Amino acid sequence: MPQLIPFRDINVHASNSHYAFTSPSTPSAQTLVVERPSGDLRLSDGPLLGTKRVSSIAGILGMIKLRLGMSTGAVGYLPANERTTDKYIIVITKAQPMGRLKGHMVYRVIATEFLPLRERTLHDQDEDTYLTLLKTLLKSGPMYFSYSLDITNSFQRQAEADLSQPLWRRADDRFFWNKFIQSDIMGLSRGEGSGSGLRGSPQPGADPFVLPVMFGMMRITTTRIKATPFTFVLITRRSRHRAGTRYLTRGMDEQGHVANFNETEQIVVLNDGSGDLGGFSGVTQNGKINNDGSETQILSYVQTRGSVPAYWAEINTLHYTPELQVRDVETAANAARLHFDEQIRLYGENYLVNLVNQKGREIKVKKAYEDMVRVLVSGPEQATQANYVTPEKITVVEASEKKQKYDRLHYVYFDFHNETKGLKWHRANLLLDQLKSGLWKGQYFRGVDMPADTEGRLEVRNKQTAVVRTNCMDCLDRTNVIQTMIARWTLTRQLIDAGVLQQGEAANDDPEFEHFFRNIWADNADVVSKSYSGTGALKTDFTRTGERTRAGAAQDFNNSVTRYVKNNFGDGPRQDAFDLFTGTFQPPPVGTSLVFVDRRPILVQAIPYVLAACMFFILVAVHITEWPYRANEARQVNWPKLNTPRWAIEGVQETMNRALKDPLVGEFVSKHERGLSNTRLGHLEEGKKRIQ
Repeated sequence: MPQLIPFRDINVHASNSHYAFTSPSTPSAQTLVVERPSGDLRLSDGPLLGTKRVSSIAGILGMIKLRLGMSTGAVGYLPANERTTDKYIIVITKAQPMGRLKGHMVYRVIATEFLPLRERTLHDQDEDTYLTLLKTLLKSGPMYFSYSLDITNSFQRQAEADLSQPLWRRADDRFFWNKFIQSDIMGLSRGEGSGSGLRGSPQPGADPFVLPVMFGMMRITTTRIKATPFTFVLITRRSRHRAGTRYLTRGMDEQGHVANFNETEQIVVLNDGSGDLGGFSGVTQNGKINNDGSETQILSYVQTRGSVPAYWAEINTLHYTPELQVRDVETAANAARLHFDEQIRLYGENYLVNLVNQKGREIKVKKAYEDMVRVLVSGPEQATQANYVTPEKITVVEASEKKQKYDRLHYVYFDFHNETKGLKWHRANLLLDQLKSGLWKGQYFRGVDMPADTEGRLEVRNKQTAVVRTNCMDCLDRTNVIQTMIARWTLTRQLIDAGVLQQGEAANDDPEFEHFFRNIWADNADVVSKSYSGTGALKTDFTRTGERTRAGAAQDFNNSVTRYVKNNFGDGPRQDAFDLFTGTFQPPPVGTSLVFVDRRPILVQAIPYVLAACMFFILVAVHITEWPYRANEARQVNWPKLNTPRWAIEGVQETMNRALKDPLVGEFVSKHERGLSNTRLGHLEEGKKRIQ
């Protein structure tokens, strides 16, 4: 019988000619061999001679190809006959147990190591930078995995999965974060691998070496309400599609993938009295019944968040508020259809909650979203509610009749800032009142263990047929408040249905549980925010305590300042790391110019350091000092160098032209610019060529 789940233990053997990976607990399994330096993969049935065991690892994260060959500055590039593919095997050397979910242990990636296929005697500047980017991402990015449970899928999707397939084949493509770097081993399994006699012949022996990893947030905790113990789980899965940083990935791409898309699943496991790292007390994977005859129940509810599905961008120019650009809705309609095709297929009815401002700069994004919904649904009807606070408290756009699948979209706008102004956060419940009908109809997932099933399948008692998709500009701070509110309301409903609470009671009636609930959702907000904006979330004092405090406002100010610095001067390399890891960018062959050389004028390069050294840099940069901006605002931003956005390239060219005409710094910039042709755009022009 083929091995369907990844190996829990792997030994690494090394020689000058290959690496070999074996599972000591499964001696009958085949050995995965990676030839050096070619990177060809094969499976071996017998022991390999001439290898030395060098370490034990928790799993193989994947293989990645960087530059082709080496360059050494003055020495130049290697000759063609000496160029080989620079590949590295990334292995997980340390993993932290996070707890058991339905009897399956879940781990967090703590440490990784890069195993080079070629021992480098020469160094390449770009190669070293690529490695630094990847290692920084892996060190900071919260990544999780399980050897026996598909944590990339919600419990509802797991219940519908084909368990006869290997774990990696069941994984959700959106949340299989290391899929790109696992492509070599997956190709070997499918018969696409390299090596003598292997091409075209499927190699299922490679399946246990493929370990799907999820990027996001995971908490598994035992708690109680009214003396009823249960396991509370919160999982946020971040999509690998259009992954990136705050101002560098906005809106939607041509494939319908939106920026900062996250799926958050709140799970309650009833009749599970085990500790965080323990298994189930009664029902386990072998299907035994609890001693008291009770059923182990899984109650799950899924929400999503994602950028407004239109073509829009915010262009950093060192001003605190970036320049906003929104393209015509018609140009993005096909991409929006692709986006909602997937959303409707996966989640059913979609309640599109929009929290951006109805005035000022954000109104362009609000209008684009509403216009997009009107394009998609049949006979769109709009209803607007007003009150003494705002003329547009809530706006709803829906189809007048059900003719096609896009008529399952229900757009709900809520004027969040005006309604909650003056610390009146309770007024967010006005949105909940608007959504309750859809929440009741949309239900939630409920499954129970099947006692006779040895594979741990769930008997499905109820399905979630709708999802609330929430967004603000960043899909962070306002979104967190609303998602927490909806999660609390749904949890109360689930516990009443399960008999834990009585009608009229609420989950937040228990002060101790409410404290726990608020903090775990605030932790989730911080994780999502850090991966996108570089700091913890704003407004988490309200999420944690239920009150808006002066200390919270001060912390928000600190986070806002930190976001400004990171988004302007630090997000370029972070975006490059995402693009490299997910395969959005693949390093060019030797012979191209070095990507990471900074070709900007010395004046432009120096400005971030000058600003960072100033204690009151915002006051100086925004209100007092004019010359840094006149010296070319967009050039001062640390743009990504691998996949530079087209609008960044155009913005840099425009501001450079203005700077050259400026009477104060134009002459200085001109003298220190490395040529006045298009080559002065340096890596930005290289990025433009790659886009084209």
